[in-house]
Amino acid sequence: MILELDCGNSFIKWRVLEASNARISAEGVVGSDDALIESLIALPGLLLTRCRLVSVRALEETDKLVAALVEAFGVTVSCAGSAREMAGVRNGYEEFERLGLDRWLAMLGAYKLASGACVVLDFGTAATADFIDVDGQHLGGFICPGLPLMRNQLRTHTRKIRYDDAAAERALERLSPGRTTVEAVERGCTLMLRGFVLTQLELARGYWGEEFTVFLTGGDADLVRDAAPQARLIPDLVFVGLAMACPLS
Repeated sequence: MILELDCGNSFIKWRVLEASNARISAEGVVGSDDALIESLIALPGLLLTRCRLVSVRALEETDKLVAALVEAFGVTVSCAGSAREMAGVRNGYEEFERLGLDRWLAMLGAYKLASGACVVLDFGTAATADFIDVDGQHLGGFICPGLPLMRNQLRTHTRKIRYDDAAAERALERLSPGRTTVEAVERGCTLMLRGFVLTQLELARGYWGEEFTVFLTGGDADLVRDAAPQARLIPDLVFVGLAMACPLS
């Protein structure tokens, strides 16, 4: 069995694949290293043979997780790293190692699936956009606060904005003007993200007309799907790139 990990700033997304056919046998999202180990140990019949991961955390945090995995399961862990060029994609950053690894792997996966020009729109803690042309050249990208950051900033700096996650979920059942604070905040932030999507599509059309593929990924991608109905929604796009960056065969 193969363990794959996407270690973000807020959560660890994990999944276990059958080594023989790459079928997903278990998956989940946790908030800490300990919770990850506990979730894996609880799986009946788990027999990990290999592990690969991508992490945007500090090196010390990543090393601590790797050590915990080795101790708990005795597996060798392969960690994705930065590259100037890989799988036909050329990193567009002036300092290629400064590009977030999650963005890099998502681009690798997207370019493989698109076989041409594409835009990757990722909606997690941050919202990001990356542009890859038909020849695999990364043209650059954009980063702005995602829904969690926008929401938390308003909660932190505005005393009267207080509500729980359940109220936030109910508020997003529609996008008419809010008649409560929670509705106004949640719907306003969602519309800002949709505006971000529309701007990226306009830029892409300036480059390539209609000859490009749009990919949506990340935990909040569903919230913006209506703004890009032609897009391909692939929640595990980073894992597609991870398999390319860390082949285990």
